[in-house]
Amino acid sequence: MKFQTHEVMNQAPELEDYNSFLRDQALQDALQREGASWARADVERFGAVTGSAASIALGYQANAHKPQLHTHDRFGHRVDKVEFHPAYHQLMQTAIAEGLHASPWQQSQLGAHVARAAKYYLHTQVEAAHGCPITMTFAVVPALKQQSNVAAEWLPRVLTNEYDPRDIPANQKRGITFGMGMTEKQGGSDVRANTTIAKAIGSAGSGELYELVGHKWFLSAPMCDAFLMLAQTNVGLSCFLVPRWRPDGTKNPLELVRLKDKMGNVANASSEVELRGAQGWLIGAEGKGVRTIIEMVAMTRFDCMIGSAAGMRQAVVQAVHHCQHRRAFGRTLVEQPLMSNVLADLALESEAALTLTMRMARAMDHQEQTHEQLLARLAVAIGKYWICKRTPQHAYEAMECLGGNGVMENCIMPRLYREAPINAIWEGSGNIQCLDVLRAIEKQPETLEAYFAEVARAEGANSGLDTSIKQLKNWFSQRYEVEERQGQARRIVDQLAVTLQGALLQQHAPNAIADAFCVSRLGTDWGLNYGTLPIGINRQAIIDRCFSTG
Repeated sequence: MKFQTHEVMNQAPELEDYNSFLRDQALQDALQREGASWARADVERFGAVTGSAASIALGYQANAHKPQLHTHDRFGHRVDKVEFHPAYHQLMQTAIAEGLHASPWQQSQLGAHVARAAKYYLHTQVEAAHGCPITMTFAVVPALKQQSNVAAEWLPRVLTNEYDPRDIPANQKRGITFGMGMTEKQGGSDVRANTTIAKAIGSAGSGELYELVGHKWFLSAPMCDAFLMLAQTNVGLSCFLVPRWRPDGTKNPLELVRLKDKMGNVANASSEVELRGAQGWLIGAEGKGVRTIIEMVAMTRFDCMIGSAAGMRQAVVQAVHHCQHRRAFGRTLVEQPLMSNVLADLALESEAALTLTMRMARAMDHQEQTHEQLLARLAVAIGKYWICKRTPQHAYEAMECLGGNGVMENCIMPRLYREAPINAIWEGSGNIQCLDVLRAIEKQPETLEAYFAEVARAEGANSGLDTSIKQLKNWFSQRYEVEERQGQARRIVDQLAVTLQGALLQQHAPNAIADAFCVSRLGTDWGLNYGTLPIGINRQAIIDRCFSTG
């Protein structure tokens, strides 16, 4: 006889088959506020897709089966193929069908970047790693437009919503994806130390074909159809479009050495590659490679903001959902004062990240306006640094809310935790972003003027915010030596970020959110860890807004 030892009870149900858009009031507000109310029905439809059990399962499957590298076939031919689990391809198919790789470039409607950011935010909560090739394909468009003859050949296949993973020449496919190769072993972020050489095959100059010899230390998504790469010519560091197949239909010699064994971002393949005479077209002026590729880098940094904000959102939703159902000491966890402090603090951080991200999406939609252009130049670097930097601690605290269940691999929390540091490192680590902020202000002082004009819209709403704005103005009015200024870059960018978030929340969020954020982040009454909000905060209102019952 089999004896029943106990009944399983007091456990949270699986969080699935819900609409992730309708349960996110802050996202609904942002979509309306930032100019994409016309996309409401489409984003709501997609919220049902991303909250479905079927979509959530794909994220687990894609990460349970790492990509596999095959350098040669069984006959000894060089093939350089990466094999992915079918779940990865399904995630890619959905992302491209939904236009996450190109929709703002496909339509001229104002708010297109906002609508795309909202959908990308929802889909990244399902699975983050496949977003790498989606982001790079999205980001390549402004860079390619600098070279009209190459753009005419390649952009039409980018601007389709068809996913074609076949390893065949790009001109035989209706839809293609792009990657990027910048860093090398000896230089890392210092791309001017790159040693890869490019020589013209015939005529030299923009749009002409060159041959590249060298390596790339970090080439993500190596099964993309083409890549923007940096290489040295006689003139200097230049940017090239390097396809996986040559124009004559033979394989371009981009030889995959190995796949990176990463702690996170597992479903996405990242590789090391040797360029053994790989052909590529020069994009932009020779010797101006950084200026050319920076158009792509800026857009990928914006997507890092979206991705990290999405990671925060999924983490806090999992924590709130668990605590709404789990009981201890006579009450649900969400009713316990200390736990509600932790949850409310996490929710504040999440909404602040989303609010700044969606404000930058609106700036992307209005680049014809001087203020928006200048603000984006500075605030994307600020936001990429701050939001990505805040995500790992946020993920850990959310994980702890689930107790022991939170560290089990059949729970999404370990994946969120491993993914959390990735965006802070991708596309320029924290120090690079902070130095870029200082560089932008030095080269274009009007970017700082745009920043202060933006935060001034909330002056008088909160004393802590007003004090922080004055402190920032005072700091920038001082004369510091270059090394002193650089040494304090993180400190000042921290304050720029939190002040901007506070100003945006004061303008757009409910008082319970805006005041709690400012009194904790811009005041002095906040501890070193999450869960240290001061007395007087309406914690329940913050939690209810975070994961509404809509």
